[in-house]
Amino acid sequence: MQRRFVAAAAALLAAGWAHAAVGQEVTLRAVSAFAEGTQFSKNFERFIDKVNRDGKGVVQINYIGGPRAMPPFEVGNAVRTHVIDIANVTGAFYSNLLPESDAFKLLGKPMSEQRRNGTWDYLNELHNQKLSAWYLARQFHNVPFHIYLNRKIEKLDFTGLKIRVTPVYRDIVQALGGAAINTAPGEVYTALERGVVDGYGWPVSGIFDLGWDKVTKYRMEPGFYSVEVNVLVNLDAWKGLTDAQRKVLADAALWLEGLDAENEANNKAEIERQAKAGIEPIDFGPEEGKKFIARADAVVWDAVIKRNPEVGTKLKQLAGN
Repeated sequence: MQRRFVAAAAALLAAGWAHAAVGQEVTLRAVSAFAEGTQFSKNFERFIDKVNRDGKGVVQINYIGGPRAMPPFEVGNAVRTHVIDIANVTGAFYSNLLPESDAFKLLGKPMSEQRRNGTWDYLNELHNQKLSAWYLARQFHNVPFHIYLNRKIEKLDFTGLKIRVTPVYRDIVQALGGAAINTAPGEVYTALERGVVDGYGWPVSGIFDLGWDKVTKYRMEPGFYSVEVNVLVNLDAWKGLTDAQRKVLADAALWLEGLDAENEANNKAEIERQAKAGIEPIDFGPEEGKKFIARADAVVWDAVIKRNPEVGTKLKQLAGN
C-alpha cells in the first residue's frame, strides 16, 4: 500500500508542480519532512518567505507542504529522483541512501566553522554522489536530543523498555539494552497512549507541536548529539539555475543558518515549558552524564566506521573526535 501511495504521490507531484518559468524567473517545488508550522519546519518556512521576497523575478519556491504531501522517509529519495527540487529533511530520514548520515549528529561545530574547515565541502560531495543533491544548508546544530520515558529508571539501563527510535537513537538504545521500535513521527502519540512503546527519542524542542507532552512523564538528562535538519536541492535543478538564482538561495541559506543563534533561548524556554507540563527530568549526575554521552558518541562512530571506514574516519576527523 505504501509503495502505491508513494508512486501516486510522485506522479502527482511530477505532473502538478513542474517548474513554472516566467521570463527569467524559475519556481522550485519544496517539501518538508516535518509537519507544516512545527518546530523543525518553521525556519525552513521563514527561508522560503525570504527567498520569495528577495528572489522576485529571479527565483521562487512553491511550498507543497509536509508529511501530508509526502511520507518523511521518502523525502530524501524524492530529491534524488527529482520528484521535488528542494527538501527540508534530516539525514536520519535518508540513511538508507547515505548510511554515513548517521554521523551528522556528531558534527556539533557551528556551521560558520564547518564551512571554513572543509566539513561542508565534504558533506556536499557525499550528497552529490549518493543523493544527487546539493547540500545547501544545515539548521539546529546546537539543539540536543533527549530520551523521553513514561517509566522512571533508576540507572542508565533500558533493559525491558521499548523505545521509539529513528536511526538517530537506535544504536545507543540498543547498547543500553532497550528494544528499538522504528516509526514515523505521526505514529508516536498513539504508540505511547496504548503502551506500545515506553518512550521515544526526540530533540529538546518540538514535543508540544505534536501533542506528545500529554503522553510523556519523564525526560532523561543530559541532552546528547546535535540536531541536523538539512536543506537539500536536487543537483540537476541546482546546476540548471543561473548564477543569480543560485546566489539568492545561497544567501538565504547563510541567513537560515544564522537563525541558530536563537536556539539557546528556545532550548531554555522549552525545558521550562516541559516542567510546567509535568514532565520530570531523570538525572543521574554529572559523572554518569559524561559516561552516557561518551558511550552514545562511541556507538555511533563504531557503527559508521564499520559501515564505511574511509568516510567514517574522515567524518570523525572533521568532527574533532
